[in-house]
Amino acid sequence: MHCVVTGVAGFIGSTLAERLLAAGHTVRGIDCFIDYYPKAVKLKNLEISLAHKNFTFLDENILAADLNRLLDGAEWVFHQAAQAGVRASWGELFQTYTDNNILATQRMLEACTRCKSLKKVVYASSSSVYGNAERYPTIETDLPKPVSPYGVTKLAAEHLMCLYASEYHLPTTSLRYFTVYGPRQRPDMAFNKFIRAALKHEEITLYGDGEQSRDFTFIDDIVEGNLLAAARGAPGAVYNLGGGAVITVNEVLRLLEEIVGPIKVRRLESQRGDARHTGAETAKARAELGFAPKVAVPEGLRREAQWMERLLASS
Repeated sequence: MHCVVTGVAGFIGSTLAERLLAAGHTVRGIDCFIDYYPKAVKLKNLEISLAHKNFTFLDENILAADLNRLLDGAEWVFHQAAQAGVRASWGELFQTYTDNNILATQRMLEACTRCKSLKKVVYASSSSVYGNAERYPTIETDLPKPVSPYGVTKLAAEHLMCLYASEYHLPTTSLRYFTVYGPRQRPDMAFNKFIRAALKHEEITLYGDGEQSRDFTFIDDIVEGNLLAAARGAPGAVYNLGGGAVITVNEVLRLLEEIVGPIKVRRLESQRGDARHTGAETAKARAELGFAPKVAVPEGLRREAQWMERLLASS
C-alpha cells in the first residue's frame, strides 16, 4: 500500500511509519514540528524512517501544504497530526488547537474527497472525548462529554470524519486512544516524566491523590490497532483502543519503583481538564477489527524505562 502519515515525527506517527515500512509499504509523511516540545526529539524519532528508501518526508503544515500532492496515489491515510496536551488547551492557546485539530482535519478531508486511489482514512481520536464518562468501562455509544478544550477539538474532528463518511462516502475510521505510552512517549506525558526523574534521582510532581486511574495502552498495540483499522474498519465507525487493564497512578509508581528504584514524589492539586478515570470497553474493536492488546503495563513500563536509559546515556 501507498500510505500517508500525518504528524509523522511524533510519538505514535513515527512508530507507525516504521511499522508500515517494515511491512513493505511505502510511506509519505508530513509534519510541521509544532513547538509543543523540542524539534530535536521529533527529528530523532524520524531517524530510522528517513534512512529508508520507501519513505518521503514533507516538512510542511497541513493548513498550507499542497494536499493534492501529498495524497497523490495514497491508499491508506493515517491522520495522526494534532496539537496535543489537555492542560495547555485552555485560554489563549485554544486557537492553536482549533487550527491544528479541527481546521487541519477538515482541510485534509476535503483533499481526500479528490483522491481517487483512497481506500481508508484512519483518524487518531482520543479517550479525552469522553471526559468523566457515565460508566466504566466506556463504550463507543456512551455520550461524549469532554472536560478540556483539547477533548472538544478531538471530538469535533471525529465528527468531521463521520460527516465526510456519510455525505461524501469517504472510508473513514476513528480510533479513540486510551493513554498511550512506551518508547518515544512525549516529554510532557506522565510516564516519560516519572521515568526520567527516577533515573536522574529527581523529584517528580504528581497532580491529584494518585488514585485517578487510566486504561494505559502500549504503543505497539496502538500501532497494530491502526493497521487493523486500515484493513478492516467499517466506514464512519468509531472504535475504542485500550490496553485492557485499568490501574491507578499510585499503582504505576509502585511498579516503576520495582524497575528503576525509589521515586521521590511531590503531590499537588488536580489540574483542570484531567478526567478522574478512564476505561475502554474494546468489544467492538475485538469483534470487528480483531484487536487484542498484547503488552501488559509492567512489561510496557520496563520497555519504556529501557528506552529512557538508552536515551539518557546517549545525551
